[in-house]
Amino acid sequence: MVLSMAVLVGHRALLQAFRVKATGHDSVCRLAAAFSCSRQYAFPGKVSPSSRLNGPGAGTRHYSSDPKEDLRVRYLDGEDAGIVVVGINRPKAKNAISKNLVKMMFDAVEDIKKNNKVRSVILCSLVPGIFCAGADLKERAKMHQSEVAPFVSKARALITELGNLPVPTIAAIDGAALGGGLEMALACDIRIASNTAKMGLVETKLAIIPGAGGTQRLPRVISVSLAKELIFAARVVDGAEACRLGLTNHSVEQNNSGDAAYLRALELAREINPQGPIAIRMAKLAINQGIEVDLSTGLAIEEACYAQVIPTKDRLEGLAAFKEKRRPQFKGE
Repeated sequence: MVLSMAVLVGHRALLQAFRVKATGHDSVCRLAAAFSCSRQYAFPGKVSPSSRLNGPGAGTRHYSSDPKEDLRVRYLDGEDAGIVVVGINRPKAKNAISKNLVKMMFDAVEDIKKNNKVRSVILCSLVPGIFCAGADLKERAKMHQSEVAPFVSKARALITELGNLPVPTIAAIDGAALGGGLEMALACDIRIASNTAKMGLVETKLAIIPGAGGTQRLPRVISVSLAKELIFAARVVDGAEACRLGLTNHSVEQNNSGDAAYLRALELAREINPQGPIAIRMAKLAINQGIEVDLSTGLAIEEACYAQVIPTKDRLEGLAAFKEKRRPQFKGE
């Protein structure tokens, strides 16, 4: 009975994860219309992440205080097709989380979710030295008390949706990730930080607590006692210490361009890209669902996820490529 119920839970989760409402082409078009999305961006006087891609579409753009520029979404092409770079771009506010940024990120996440050609997502900053400084306290100070809870609830929902994306998500932390900024990174599957990056859930300094998942995700990523220590003390750690604690997967030495974590994230996305896309989605789902339940139920969820890859064309392509000693060409079918 427990096994059958667990399999049912797994299948329901699969159906929810793979409910597609629009084609990938349509979603890209909507992104372009919604964000005036270009495929280029650069920092004035610095080498930009996009110019370091060594691929088609490299170019430049400059800072803007236009709210439409708060988020830049770049769908890579050529050999990097399938990788989406989501860049936060609020230089004057240190990438703080505002109402407008939350709305734009919701729209971007929704479009990525609908696009079955996406294979991985890199969340990064387009502002040197900053990943995300947390909530926009200047905007928060202007809110009526009755507005605060709904806004925090919406930010929490956004970060939950980011965590529920069916494809691998990588946070590239090249600068300070504090409060809600770190909570955003914690919702990603993998975190890569430069050794000079600063990270911390510092809300207790303001007599509040992390309100967008920090009290729940941090203990799951490191340990309960370590998470308590960091949150109680509002401690900020650098990239090297974060890696030692298990808060990040990798710590890389920062470069002169200030984008070392981004470049390492891009390398990792390129490692993921050739693998079977349906298998990757199923593996993520099995891990995410399974880690929250007992082992027996988790194994049933794994069985349900495995059942989804058996009838795929990609599985047959993998077997044929192995037999013919060639690289498989997976299409997500």
